[in-house]
Amino acid sequence: MQARQAYVLAHAGAAGWRGPWREVVRRSLARFAETNARPDGLYVTLTAADGRVLDDTAALYDQAFVLFALAAAARSGIEADAARARAHALWATLATRRLPQGGWREAGTYPYQSNAHMHLFEAALAWSAVDPAGPWNALADEIAELCLTRFIDRDGGFLREFFSADWSPAEGPDGRLVEPGHQFEWAWRLTRWAVLRGRTDAEAAARRLFQVGARGVDAARGVAVDALDDQLAVTSARARLWPQTERLKAALLLAERNPDDRAAYLAEAAAALAGLELYLRPNGTWRDKLNPDGSFVDEPAPASSFYHIFAGWEQLAAAAAVLPELAGADAALA
Repeated sequence: MQARQAYVLAHAGAAGWRGPWREVVRRSLARFAETNARPDGLYVTLTAADGRVLDDTAALYDQAFVLFALAAAARSGIEADAARARAHALWATLATRRLPQGGWREAGTYPYQSNAHMHLFEAALAWSAVDPAGPWNALADEIAELCLTRFIDRDGGFLREFFSADWSPAEGPDGRLVEPGHQFEWAWRLTRWAVLRGRTDAEAAARRLFQVGARGVDAARGVAVDALDDQLAVTSARARLWPQTERLKAALLLAERNPDDRAAYLAEAAAALAGLELYLRPNGTWRDKLNPDGSFVDEPAPASSFYHIFAGWEQLAAAAAVLPELAGADAALA
């Protein structure tokens, strides 16, 4: 969570936010290093407000977001050399933990999963832009190939969540889980990687992932639901906020990359934006879980959604700069 917020502030500042973002990012990452860094270069899961370590587990998911935040700091010139050194130290330990069958084991109940790898993929792409001589391009390529050959079902074209140790689908309902939000999220990231590598097969896989994700859009509410099974039947009609941002991002990028289908993808993007706006409050806060009956769960909303909302705005702003149909559209989400 600390890393996600540092990333958002660094990118918001680079995009023109006039708040004290450089100082906040610098101080927050320095504090994070004091409280969360382990001697091996990795970072613990949980600390108390006073800095006491409550859980010293080094989850792969968390390491990915630390790398992501450090890349944002380096990109913005915030103690870039220190950020690069910390990233390389983290990677040096992660590299020793690579599994013989490829990929990494995650801490906790689901040791073999696609989601943590997706965020490590995201971090590798971010670092490859600011440290091209580092190990990041190779890391991104490795995860992309694992996704294309293992995470994505060869026949169905959908991406699974949980696996056995050999990266075959996990047994039972866990192995049949298909999350529409992650179809969109991987589609966006795979497309970005495919453009960099000239991989038309990966772009085709990304388009198919988007189509699968669209199977999880509830027409009545106009939102992507939480879960399907491997027959693409809805298993959870609840709809969290974050899949709406990922649907928006993927539709916008695919609109750029596929001119013959641009109108259809832009229509999907407009629908995704309308769905996202259901969750956003006029005072700058948001709600997280939309029930099947159209009501929202009355609960504190997770701060983690800020990362998703901001990334959706970034992609909308980028698309508006190159697609005449979207001129000024990013102001709707700003």
